[in-house]
Amino acid sequence: MAEVWIPPRLQELTGGKQQVQVSGSNVRQVINDLDNQFPGMKDQLCLDGDLYPGIAVIIDGETANLGVLERVKEDSEIHFLPAISGG
Repeated sequence: MAEVWIPPRLQELTGGKQQVQVSGSNVRQVINDLDNQFPGMKDQLCLDGDLYPGIAVIIDGETANLGVLERVKEDSEIHFLPAISGG
């Protein structure tokens, strides 16, 4: 199963877990599995079926350019990174 690193602001949904195991062959399926395990996760990551603007997905150290359609391997490491604002 792929491993997802949960950003600190979403760890309240995972009971404080920083890493969770998920199944799926693309980012959309991973998000759906995350939401099945931790209800509310999809609402924090997606809007109308796509990732929120400003959320980057990193898979095995590479930025996912295809968004929710990006392929995921069974042993992938996935990070959802929210945009950092400031000035």
